[in-house]
Amino acid sequence: MALLRRELCRHIKGPEITHADRCTLVFDTDAKNLYVEREVAHLDVGIDGTLEIQTATMDIADYLKQGGQTAGHRELWRLLRTIFKEDGRTEEVME
Repeated sequence: MALLRRELCRHIKGPEITHADRCTLVFDTDAKNLYVEREVAHLDVGIDGTLEIQTATMDIADYLKQGGQTAGHRELWRLLRTIFKEDGRTEEVME
């Protein structure tokens, strides 16, 4: 399975990296599926130093419906506007 990835945003919190959140636009070339992947990592800097990583995938529309306008939302909108840039031509296929 070939996956094409484009990072939308990354947030890191903590004096030592204790929490990281990353959203990526992913295109699965085999399944012909475009979606957003969110990966959240939390490092417990306590005695054991455990690292917990959770990954979730969501439809682009669901991602855009999430509350607020994050840097990831703005980057995705920018990419979509680039893809569907209007140049005065209509290229719709009528069947």
